[in-house]
This record gives sequence, structure tokens and C-alpha cells, in this order.
Amino acid sequence: MNAHVKPEASAGSLSRRSLLKAGAGLVLATYVARNGVAYAQDANAAKSVNIAPNTFLVIGQDDTVTVLCKHIEFGQGPFTGMATLVAEELDADWAQMRADHAPSNPALYKNLLFGVQGTGGSSAIANSYEQMRKVGAAARAMLVAAAADEWKVPAEEITVEKGIIRHASGKQSGFGALAAKAMQQPMPANPQLKDPSAFKLIGKEGAVKRLDSVAKSNGSAEYTLDIKDPGTLTVLVARSPRFGGKVASFDASAAKAVPGVVDVKEVPNGVAVYAEGFWPAKTARDLLKISWDDSKAETRGTAQLLEEFRARAGKQGALVKQEGDVDAEIAKGGKLIETEFVFPYLAHAPMEPINAFIHWKGETASARYGSQFPTPDHAVIAQVLGLDIDKVDLKTILAGGSFGRRAQQSTHVALELAQVAKAIGPGRPVKLVWTREDDMRGGYYRPFSLHRMRGVVRDGKIVAWSDTIVGQSIMKGSPFEAMTMKNGLDSTAYEGSNEIPYEVANFRCDVHQVDVGVPVLWWRSVGHTHTGYAVEAFVDQLLEAAGQDPVEGRLAMMADKPRHAGVLKAVAQLADWKGAKLETGRARGVAVVESFNTYVAQVVELSMGTDGPVVHKVWCAVDCGVAVNPDIIRAQMEGGIGFALGHILYAQQPLDEGRPVAGNFDTYRSLRINEMPQIEVVVVPSTEKPSGVGEPGVPPLGPAVANAMAKLGLPRPTQLPVRPGDTA
Repeated sequence: MNAHVKPEASAGSLSRRSLLKAGAGLVLATYVARNGVAYAQDANAAKSVNIAPNTFLVIGQDDTVTVLCKHIEFGQGPFTGMATLVAEELDADWAQMRADHAPSNPALYKNLLFGVQGTGGSSAIANSYEQMRKVGAAARAMLVAAAADEWKVPAEEITVEKGIIRHASGKQSGFGALAAKAMQQPMPANPQLKDPSAFKLIGKEGAVKRLDSVAKSNGSAEYTLDIKDPGTLTVLVARSPRFGGKVASFDASAAKAVPGVVDVKEVPNGVAVYAEGFWPAKTARDLLKISWDDSKAETRGTAQLLEEFRARAGKQGALVKQEGDVDAEIAKGGKLIETEFVFPYLAHAPMEPINAFIHWKGETASARYGSQFPTPDHAVIAQVLGLDIDKVDLKTILAGGSFGRRAQQSTHVALELAQVAKAIGPGRPVKLVWTREDDMRGGYYRPFSLHRMRGVVRDGKIVAWSDTIVGQSIMKGSPFEAMTMKNGLDSTAYEGSNEIPYEVANFRCDVHQVDVGVPVLWWRSVGHTHTGYAVEAFVDQLLEAAGQDPVEGRLAMMADKPRHAGVLKAVAQLADWKGAKLETGRARGVAVVESFNTYVAQVVELSMGTDGPVVHKVWCAVDCGVAVNPDIIRAQMEGGIGFALGHILYAQQPLDEGRPVAGNFDTYRSLRINEMPQIEVVVVPSTEKPSGVGEPGVPPLGPAVANAMAKLGLPRPTQLPVRPGDTA
């Protein structure tokens, strides 16, 4: 709760040193090296929870309250969410609330799920709900104590409402006038939180407006490409067209002759062009003559990978879960259903490609960009430049989307940023720019995956279920390997397939983990993006064989899954599943998926156009625990549905002898605005702890589309995308 600092300077003007002092009770422990990258780790990550107001709040003389958000804002709403939690307990007026990114410091701003500072796994609200409420409650208690001391009245006689501190004697004050005195008050270790019945902002429709909308609308919001510090050089790197390729030799004579080009340097990832502006750098890069060494590069194409994956799927993989005896049940006879589902590599394709800025001055360095995981990014910059970490400042700024793209493995963008700075030497700032094509072809895709499904229906019931998954590991070799690898297997490769919501007496899930030289990464909803499709399309197929209604059949197998059943019932009621009269040529499909502890069910209504399915409307029910910002929840469901529909229908990143083919939206087709369906969302009331909403809207859409297509008598798509040859 730093007093008398104007909100527009709130985060940028607070030094890392002053913030470290503010959180004196928490000690940054050690730096642990993994895969050559050191990252900060808090020794008490699982235990200590920082609620110090002077770490998270900046109160200005004009009574504005700026929340320093430990999660990056790239469109999913944490600025508004964190501010809502604080304002609720602080009893602030929403008009006085502001938000900015917290500086990089895991001792103060760690994600309580990961133990490092970072955003992902739809964890922002989930891991901050109680923490940020306590920050607001502690700040309120300290302001009240300051007022009581100033006015010489009992604290219990003081009230706070809409940012005004009052006493019955007529004395009153805003926050700003008392902030300095409040900082001298003892901080309550466990401040009293409101009963939910007293909430005025949390969960209330229309109570708050997004804090980032105005700046993004009027152009005042700063993104990396907006940075124009004096003397800044723009840097573009020529990288191998194949993953794992290295520079054998290069000729930069033509590139260096381009006006505005300052230098050309070889860097570990390719050849970097430094210029005074983007177009000189781009023109020069195109003139580079580079011979690539592909001796260690990935040279397999998509067709070859599919052939190899299919061969593996014919045999049982490493067992993840088994109940009963699937093989014995198959031997007993009945209707055997066998299906294969194939999922392509997918790019994240956020609207803002990867970019980053750094100014290395020799003894110190400062970086600014949309860092999704500041802790490993901060550490790798310091490591490459040979600096102590406290000599490096990393300021997170707004980013134009991510969907997982900015949560890079081995911090490859921060690594390349530091490397290009080191190659030219200290002095001039550099802005590393990736073009759309660089970003699309730069890898870190959703993994290529295959599911071989087998099930048995007998006497109208599903009696056996087997799922053999073949795919790459995202986590292998990453800093988060220890958290997510179980018995040598990446749990994100099978999440959702090993714990289906349906009671099946004989069940097996096994996995083949394959090494491919294509870098992969979390993609919006991670494993659920393919496991949700496989499970929900397959169960629909089995229920059809059993002669059961898709909704009633699912509910009959969900006796011990009340929240799954709850959203399924809610969406069926919302869509009038039983009673709706559909137009000729239309059909509906349904799916329900739990991901990131959030439960989402969707019903899709579609018809078949001349070129493929046309989705007319989607009904969605979501149970994400306590709904902090209902409007943002609905927006995230709507965005997830549009994101999923475009990828299910059109998107893939094929490989041609190891080279990614799609480079821009002309070949990586996305959903057009006229193709966006009508969407109706209901947020299911809940008293459970809040869970994430950024990703869970994605998984149910694909299988609901597939199941609706089956209702029209068409084959369920087994190899995505549905319309693979469709381009812009």
C-alpha cells in the first residue's frame, strides 16, 4: 500500500528493490538449474502466501487504488478480476480502481499453484481468490486503524463504503489522505473476510467494467511494438526452416548494404539482422544467403508421423489406469465399436506475434514485453548476460493474446532476446520482432496426437472401454517436468482420458510417449483439447449403438459426478433438448468436459452447407465455482467456442519433410466473423472455490459438432480438421 504515487506511474515507477523491502517476510531462496536454464524458486512456495497490502496496492493522493497484478493481462481479464477481489474487501468504489502488472519477483508475486511467478492453467482467479481478498481486507483494516488513530475514536465505530472512511461524528476521509499513516499500522495476519451474502461486487451482474478496455480502445495501451525508446534497434532473426537445423555458413554482404542496417550477427538460433526500423531489418533478412546444417533436424512429414503413430497404437502402451478386464469383456461378445481419432499440430496464432524489448547497459539490463512466466524469463536473461538477477529488471506489459504461446518451454523468446542483445553488445536497446510467419512456423505447437478407441455395447449398456493414446510430451525436459510427469509419462498427454466421467466396469487407458523433433507447448486447454474430443465423440457413438439418448445416456452413467451432471442438465434445459422443434436439415449434438476444475457442457445446432457444417447456435452451461465476474466468464466461454470452432473446422500445421507449411492466416484458416454462431451461456450458481474459465470453453465444442454431424447421418470426423483443404 504505497502512498502518494500517481496510478499511471504505479508499477513502472516502483523499483524492484523497494518492493523486495516491502515484502521483507518472504525470502527468495535459490536458483535451480534445469536444462541449462536457471529459474527462481521460493523455498516455501507451497506454504507462504503474501497478503501484504504494500506489495499489491498503490494508493494515490487522488484516492485511486492500483492493484499490482501478478498475472499477465492478455485479454482473459485478470486485471479486472484481481481488482474486483481487492475492491470487494476494501469497500472501494469501482471508479477508483486501476490495475497494472507487478514486477518480476517470485518471492512476492508467485503463482500459488506453480510456486513461480507465471500465468497459465486457468489459474489466475483460482489461486488468487482468497489471497487478494485478504490483501483488500488487510488494507481496509490498516486504513481504519489509521483513521481511528488520527481521529482518536474507536476503530469499531468507523465504517468504509465506496471508498469513503467515515465516523458518526462527521469525520470522513478518502483513502489517499490516510495511506501513509496506514502503512505504519500493524498488518493483520488473518484479516476477517466478508460473508458471501455481503458481496457487492463479486458475482454481481454489471457491478464492474473491465479495467483494460478503455486503453485498448483508444490506443493508449502499450504493447511491445509500441516501444520507441531512443536508439532502439529492431532485430529479426533468420531461423532454420526445419526444427533442429543449424547455420552452416552465411553471406550477409547484400543484407548489410540495405540502408538502415546496422549489423548482422550469427546467434545460436540463426542469423540476426539489426536495423533502424522493421522494414530495413525485414528486407535485409530476406537477402541473407544461408546454408543450413540439417544433420540433427527433424525431417519427417505429417504423413510419415501418422503412419508411425498408427503402428504404435496397434499395441498396448504404458498403462495409466485399468479397472476390470477389457480384453476378457471383448471376448464375451457384443457390439464392438472401434474408432481412431487423429489430431494435427496446431499453432496458437495469437493476434500479436512474439516480440520482446531489452536494453543491456553492461552492468544492468531492463526488459519489457508480454512475459507469461516472468520467473524463468528473468533468470535466463540474467544468465545469458552474465548478470546477477537483481541487476536485471523485467517489466511485464500487455500482450495481444497467448493461448499458451507466451508460456515458452526453456524460455526460448527470453533466451533469444538475451542472445541477440549479447551478440551486438551493450549500449543500444534492441527490440526482437517475430513476423506472423516466424510465429506460425516457429513451432511450440499443440502436439500431434492419435487415439485408438475400442468399446463394447451389450444389452443396451457400455460394458468395456479402451483408449490407447500416442503423442508427444509437452513437459519432458521442461522446468515443470517434476510436477507433471508420473511414472515417466506426461499427465497432460492423457488428462481427461484416464478419468472419464462415466461408470464403465471394464476400463483401460494406456499411452505411447513419442519423441519428435518438433517443439510442442500448452495449447488452450492442453490435453483436454484432444482427450475431450475423443471421449465425448466416442461415448456418443457407443450410446447411439446402445439405442440411448445422448443426454439421458450420459446422465445414467454419472451417478457420482454431480457437477458434470449439473452442467449437462443445465445446458439441456437451456437448449430445450427434448422439446425443441428443429428446422429441416438441422441436428444437435452435445458434449460435457471437465478441465482445470471447471465443468462445461455445450449443445451445438448445425446444418450441412455446400462446403461443410454450418454451426447456427451453441448453448453453454459452465460451473466454475464462485463466479467473480459473470460477464468475463461469459466472454471467455464465447471466445473459447469461437476459437475451438475455427480450429476444429479448418486449422492444422502440416509438416513437409519437417518444414511447417502454414505461415499466415491465408493457409492457417481461422473462423470468419460471419461464421460465428449465436451463443447463449448460463453460469451455474455454485459455492465451490473459483476455478478457471480461460480454457474450459474450448474442449466440448469439437465433439458436440461431431455428434451433431452424426445425427444428420454423416460420419463423425475422425481426423481433424473437418475441412482440411479450406484456406482463405
